[in-house]
Amino acid sequence: MDSDRLQQICEVVPVAMLVVDPAGWVAAANAASTAMFGNDPIGRPFVTVVRQPAVNRALDWVLKPEGPPPAGLPARAGAARLAATISAQGRDLSTVVTVSPLAVQGGHGAAVVIEDSTGVEHAEQMRRDFVANVSHELRTPLTALMGFIDTLRGPARNDAAAQERFLDIMAREAGRMNRLIADLLSLSRVEGEERRRPAEIVDLAGLIRSVAATTGPAARESGVTLTLRGTAQPVRLPGDADQIMQVFHNLFENAIKYGGGQVTVTLTRIPHEPALRGPGWATEVADNGDGIEALHLPRLTERFYRVDTHRSREKGGTGLGLAIVKHIVARHRGRLKIDSEKGRGSRFTVILPEAAPGRAAPGAGGPGIEAPSSGGQAG
Repeated sequence: MDSDRLQQICEVVPVAMLVVDPAGWVAAANAASTAMFGNDPIGRPFVTVVRQPAVNRALDWVLKPEGPPPAGLPARAGAARLAATISAQGRDLSTVVTVSPLAVQGGHGAAVVIEDSTGVEHAEQMRRDFVANVSHELRTPLTALMGFIDTLRGPARNDAAAQERFLDIMAREAGRMNRLIADLLSLSRVEGEERRRPAEIVDLAGLIRSVAATTGPAARESGVTLTLRGTAQPVRLPGDADQIMQVFHNLFENAIKYGGGQVTVTLTRIPHEPALRGPGWATEVADNGDGIEALHLPRLTERFYRVDTHRSREKGGTGLGLAIVKHIVARHRGRLKIDSEKGRGSRFTVILPEAAPGRAAPGAGGPGIEAPSSGGQAG
């Protein structure tokens, strides 16, 4: 098969593919392989492109299959398929490599297809971590409940004072489990809708006032002054009213729980937000609390990440609040900015696209969340 024909075959393959001639040199390669390895591999010895012993042993056997395949090499019908870690451009990639016989330049060559499974493995690790985190979060209150039930059935059966105390603790732990399950269900719904943009027009200022009214009693009970600025007039933009209220309910609660004695919410219009490629409305939730150390900032919106685990659990936090906020803001094609400095409080800013004139959807802006540059306590 001539070089042009080999190149055409390579280019229709959606993953990295290299064609190797009988002498072990790369005769053709597609754009995906060039992107993977960072330069054009054509005309180079295959062993200098893929420096992975198991893959090279598989290639040697496919090029000269007189004997049985090397020990441990999964092979069938003259082809080999194996999982291998390949170094490319300074990164280690988890891949699945298939080496198959192919007629090249009148001789016995091979086609090497490399599927990058790094993302799949990363997603699987995230799933395992998520299951482990959920199990851990549920195990603690369940253990407490089971222990107190046994105590109430036994030593405290006739102790009214102990019963009252234990029932209060059991109610608190049951409430914690209920909040965790509610947040898990909410996060699942938000992720399921993330690719579907909201179409209705909502009053952002009105939603903020409503959330402030709902969280006001908790603020007063905690000795926190909650101040609104710029929310007197209606601000209309595309959005899901329930989800936007959930965003600000989470941010207000966090600021009340972990901030200082003052929480200020400021709504302002941005004539042009570069990240949205158009106008938007920014809502800043600022507190005068302790702030957060820089090492925690990049991870604040991760599921179950807490700056102070003990304090967060004491205050009823599930560790999912900011993850939910992140996904809702992404669905609205907005941006989440988090600024904080240790000892100087925190500022959470949600920027949502403004409705284009006469339209029910934003005039510009793409999906995404701005990586936190700084942050506050995850609830």
